[in-house]
Amino acid sequence: MRIVFCGVGALGSLSAVLCRNLNATLVFIDFDRVESKNLASQAFVKPSVGKNKAEALKLQLSNFHGVKAEAFGVRLASENVDTLLVSADLVVDCFDNQKSRLLVSEWCRAKQKPLVHAALAADGSFGLVRWDARFVADAEDHEGQATCEGGEHLPLIGLVTAALARAIQEFVKSATERDFMISLSGVSET
Repeated sequence: MRIVFCGVGALGSLSAVLCRNLNATLVFIDFDRVESKNLASQAFVKPSVGKNKAEALKLQLSNFHGVKAEAFGVRLASENVDTLLVSADLVVDCFDNQKSRLLVSEWCRAKQKPLVHAALAADGSFGLVRWDARFVADAEDHEGQATCEGGEHLPLIGLVTAALARAIQEFVKSATERDFMISLSGVSET
């Protein structure tokens, strides 16, 4: 089983850590670098500051937990999406922008690859985990809109990443595709 996480910021990095028990190769795609402000809301440790997020997460999971992991420190684009996703058994969208989400969704639909999305409202009021057939990518209010810098919304991020990890684990175990709506009041299946 090869699980490809597209984007390893708050949602991607924390849910990947919660999937460390799976008998799978975890693959990380992210062009961004770890910044100090990321440490409060993402899975990275202080020595990772300045490193590529995909590489840093691969090293952490490999060194601390013995997880089989691969990293691609690039921006996913139409020119490389075939190469990066073709061997995926499951694709996990944790991007924070509509353009990247649409690229992944269109590619997975064309290639009939299973895809699950995780998203967090910019105001931190709710999050969701939804399989591609029932997901619509919303546009950001403005490009580069941050949703969880500096630990903002951390309790909600924790709930969303736990629900995403649960959805991934259930898919790996039984090919089940369950959607979840998440708020600070709890997690409900939708």
